[in-house]
Amino acid sequence: MLYWAILFFIVAIVAGIFGFGGVASASAGIAQILFFVFLVLFIVALVSRAFKGRAP
Repeated sequence: MLYWAILFFIVAIVAGIFGFGGVASASAGIAQILFFVFLVLFIVALVSRAFKGRAP
């Protein structure tokens, strides 16, 4: 998921450089949403790993 967020961010930067404001805005919005979804899932995985602990 982080890969897709980075990909959309790069598309947004390239579109912004070439002057495609609508595409850049949409790509940046999608990248932001994907990044926050990744962040939430990463935190949930860390918390569940902490509570699970090691198996004896």
